[in-house]
Amino acid sequence: MDTAIPLLTPYKIGNLNLSHRVVLAPLTRQRSYNNVPQPHAVLYYSQRTSNGGFLISEATCISPTGRGYTDTPGLWTEEQVEAWKPIVDAVHAKGGIFFCQIWHSGRVSNTCYQPNGEAPVSSTDKQLSPQPRGSGNEFDTFAKPRPLTIHEIPHVVNDFRLAARNAIRAGFDGVEIHGANGYLLEQFMKDKVNDRIDEYGGSLENRCRFPLEVVEAVANEIGAERVGLRLSPYAEYAECGDTNPEALGLYMVNALNKYGILYCHVVEPRMITAGEKGECPHSLVAMRKAFNGTFIVAGGYDREDGIKAIAEDRADLVAYGRLFLANPDLPKRFQLNAPLNKYNRETFYTSDPVVGYTDYPFLE
Repeated sequence: MDTAIPLLTPYKIGNLNLSHRVVLAPLTRQRSYNNVPQPHAVLYYSQRTSNGGFLISEATCISPTGRGYTDTPGLWTEEQVEAWKPIVDAVHAKGGIFFCQIWHSGRVSNTCYQPNGEAPVSSTDKQLSPQPRGSGNEFDTFAKPRPLTIHEIPHVVNDFRLAARNAIRAGFDGVEIHGANGYLLEQFMKDKVNDRIDEYGGSLENRCRFPLEVVEAVANEIGAERVGLRLSPYAEYAECGDTNPEALGLYMVNALNKYGILYCHVVEPRMITAGEKGECPHSLVAMRKAFNGTFIVAGGYDREDGIKAIAEDRADLVAYGRLFLANPDLPKRFQLNAPLNKYNRETFYTSDPVVGYTDYPFLE
């Protein structure tokens, strides 16, 4: 890659050598029928792989209770582990580094996705109001959740641990724990959702206890050098906000330093909702300075923004979602400053194995 462009310079993450700093962000694609990754994912991920490029998989459920949407992949059965192997192999064959994002959706779910039609679990029994779907024209509705009991929490921690082990068995280079975007771990971290009065609620330390137990269990299982965590302290996805996001972000990165995990992947404060970028007085610089590992930023970045973030040392790597979805050869396009394909929001979450998935054109 062109060393004149900061975003395209090499970077060493742990003992992994990257040829550039453009990361494929984790993106829900909903094309894993019956929660099993499909052969068409081989083409999708390998299209977006460059030699020495870093990819993070779509959010992958750790257990049957973790599901919140239709046709999202899982890592709790042998069939799922086997189905991931050719996908991971295809990325490795092209010289890519591949991490699996492991996920529990918590209250962002409905009884139709839960075993025996039970209520989804969360930190709380507060129900999420209907949320707009990808295109914004349709709405998803969610069931009233029930709070996890103190005795159930270690079982969910163990589900994360087993999913991480399964990811390594499937050939992934590591895992990213999903602690962002309003899902289960964030439902515990944030005080606008977590209304518990036990040791998992109240103080900042108590609210962060469960996510950090997950980090510790996963790091102990597969090695801290194979673990990342995604956070979005400033965002309010799925009505999951906090009254002091700065304190939350700093508390978490300082706590993560004790475990020595590989990276922290943080959503920019300007991304108020998943699709909307706003002007914002907050920045991630304090978190960046406090964290000892690799710092990845995401959220509304274009080429110039990404170059600036690296040049100004505000990040080590920059994750791209929608642009990478629509431009399988994004690092090359950035290198040449070539025009980009426009993404089509209408086909983000369709179940078609080709349309809006593997049919975006490469540069000639």
